Amino acid sequence: MEATNILPILKKRLAFLSGGKDRRSGLILTIPLCTEQTSMEELSSTLDYLLGIPSDKCKARGFTVIVDGRKSQWNIVKTVVLMLQNVIPAEVSLVCVVKPDEFWDKKVTHFCFWKEKDRLGFEVILVSANKLTRYIEPCQLTDEFGGSLVYDHMDWVNKRLVFEKFTKESTSLLDELVVINESEKSNQLDKERPPDCNFLPSLDPETVLQTGHELLSELQQRRFNGSEGGGVAWSPMDDELLAQPQVMKLLDSLREQYTKYQEVCRQRSKRSQLEEIQTKVMQEWFAVYVELNQQIAALLSAGDEEDLVELKGLQQQLSDVCYRQASQLESRQNVLQSAHEFHGTAQDLSQQLDGLLGMLCADVAPTDGAAIQQTLKHLEEKLKSVEGSLAGLREKGQVVMDQMSNQTTWSYGKDVPIENKENIDHIQGVMEDMQLRKQRCEDMVDVRRLKMLQMVQLFKCEEDASQAVEWLGELLDALLKTHIRLGDDAQETKVLLEKHKKFVDVAQSTYDYGRQLLQATVVLCQSLRCTTRSSGDTLPRLNRVWKQFTVTSEERVHRLEMACSFHTAAEKVLVQTSPEQGDLPVEFEQETYEEVETVGKALLDRLTVPVIFPDGSEQYFGSPGDMASSALHIRDKMKLVEDRKLTLHEEDEEDVEQLQYDQIHDQDKELQDDEELQDDQELQEVDKELQDGEELELETDTEKS
Repeated sequence: MEATNILPILKKRLAFLSGGKDRRSGLILTIPLCTEQTSMEELSSTLDYLLGIPSDKCKARGFTVIVDGRKSQWNIVKTVVLMLQNVIPAEVSLVCVVKPDEFWDKKVTHFCFWKEKDRLGFEVILVSANKLTRYIEPCQLTDEFGGSLVYDHMDWVNKRLVFEKFTKESTSLLDELVVINESEKSNQLDKERPPDCNFLPSLDPETVLQTGHELLSELQQRRFNGSEGGGVAWSPMDDELLAQPQVMKLLDSLREQYTKYQEVCRQRSKRSQLEEIQTKVMQEWFAVYVELNQQIAALLSAGDEEDLVELKGLQQQLSDVCYRQASQLESRQNVLQSAHEFHGTAQDLSQQLDGLLGMLCADVAPTDGAAIQQTLKHLEEKLKSVEGSLAGLREKGQVVMDQMSNQTTWSYGKDVPIENKENIDHIQGVMEDMQLRKQRCEDMVDVRRLKMLQMVQLFKCEEDASQAVEWLGELLDALLKTHIRLGDDAQETKVLLEKHKKFVDVAQSTYDYGRQLLQATVVLCQSLRCTTRSSGDTLPRLNRVWKQFTVTSEERVHRLEMACSFHTAAEKVLVQTSPEQGDLPVEFEQETYEEVETVGKALLDRLTVPVIFPDGSEQYFGSPGDMASSALHIRDKMKLVEDRKLTLHEEDEEDVEQLQYDQIHDQDKELQDDEELQDDQELQEVDKELQDGEELELETDTEKS
């Protein structure tokens, strides 16, 4: 599809590629809906045309579509979003619907885009214009969304028209020139084949080349060193949209074929002049020879016997003169032919040197590292071609000088060498001049090669830095979506902590690598004197993703440490209260129970809290189901500890009752022992009294007797 076919529709600005990029380096496609009814058919045609411009590599990164619905009705916005499903579902990664500030809220509730993500094939978010910067950098947004990206739609349309016109004309002209040049080459191989001198190109090559150079100058104006105003302005016809590389390739091919065509025309003209001169010379000289030969033949037929010898001598002399004249003419023709080939090669070499010098003097405005490599390869090929042409020129020059040195003339009946010193010096001067020009170009190629290799390093550093940002983003995404387990026990949690530290080390290395690449970019820019070129949005993106990763990592560590404390405390209760471990002190036991309950509840609360990034956006670990599973495991363990607590409490009550029973039994036994002791003492006292009474009676009886 060409722009001229849908030019009235393109001018309506129903959709456009501003050249801005999202944080994944995907292109931003803007659909500015207006108060008037938007034709879905015209919008579809516009999208088909725009999506045919970017490269496959660019499409693979996906588009971010901004649907500006601030001046439109909700049903139109909904229709446009649903239409994207049929037009470009595979290329769209995110659709940002810019909503008005007031009147959509109730209507939106009837159709929730986030529930339709699987059916649509892409994510749709409703966002206010002032909050678009959460998803896209301000420098990548046009002024209608509060950004700083400069975009002129009519200027872009005009550039596309010029680009497509040049592409069409240059391709057609290139095909014609190839046919002409190949036809001339075939004519040279087949001398008997009559040349087709009437075959001319339908377009003026000079005009087409001038158009291409002007277009290329427009494309290169803001590409490498930024916009004239110093701001970061991405041209929508940059390397991602293939315009500049296509124009450069077409111009190179066109210049090459046009140079060959000019040489074809020059060779035709000189060949025609030489053939005309040769024809005239041969006609005049041969006419004299025929006339004299006829006269001698007539005299021989009518002459006397005595004149016969003299006439035959004159006839032989005429033949010798004619032979020598023919030999000299042939020699002269060979010299002229060799000189013609020499000067043709010299002119061709001069044009090659002019083209090489033109490439070396032109500003270097490559689009990416691959384009630089291609340009450098093209430069090396041109230099190699120059070296080959110079070697051919030396060879042909030596042939001409040898022919001139051996050239003679016949005078006074003998061969006399022709003095060609001036011509030989001229040939040598031409070769020396070409050698000097070639040497100067070689020196300039060395300088340009060094500069272009530095540019390759610059683009490589920028590309690798962007890759580091993507890697860091992937690590952040993996941390949020897959690093969600808290461990089933303290040992597993400690293992997860160690793995997390190694994971953070990898992220730290990635961040440091990106920083080093950006520092190298600054150094290379200074070396190349690209004062207006910088790392663009790569450094802010790198720092933003690193801050998000750091916040997420700290939250992950905090949760794992809480889980480790929880499992450790729970295991103290579950393990040390087993029969093999014996009983815990009452004070320690109560503190452990309280720690398990406090840390467990805090951890459960923590699982419901999202990670809050520095820019205010939020993100949860894993899915709700993942968090529910972790929370269920914690609750189960808390319940297990609580059950253990209740069991131990019941065992403690039984121990108290048994202790009380033993104490009562001991008291009863002590009372019984006391009573028995008292009885024994009383019996002993009675016995003693009886014994004392008996002794007293015995003494009395003794006294009486």
